[in-house]
Amino acid sequence: MLTGAALVAFVATTDLARSHTFYGEVLGLGYVETTPFANVYDAGGTRLRVTLVDRVASAPYTVLGWTVPDIAAAIEDLATRGVPFERYERVDQDPAGVWTAPGGARIAWFRDPDGNVLSLTQMRGTADEAYEA
Repeated sequence: MLTGAALVAFVATTDLARSHTFYGEVLGLGYVETTPFANVYDAGGTRLRVTLVDRVASAPYTVLGWTVPDIAAAIEDLATRGVPFERYERVDQDPAGVWTAPGGARIAWFRDPDGNVLSLTQMRGTADEAYEA
């Protein structure tokens, strides 16, 4: 029934203006509209509704993620925009904060202004040759 239906992603915020600065300006997502209840963005063809709530229920896991062709370049770009990357105690991350999953994907995490955990993933077999080795 939903096979051909477009997906809409949701993430919560307590401040629509602050979230627009982050999602629209820092992350550079295509702005679609603002309603009294949400900011709406085009995230690579998927609608992202950053929904206004009274309190964000903090999730200890990733709530949104993007697949990127070159994680080092994406981290560098976001870092120049003031985005700090997360480090986790029991996860073997490189100096840039990237973890290599058993299947070869490279993953890094960061947070939005409401504390939602977001991620970047570079799939195995993309970007630099050093990764391929």
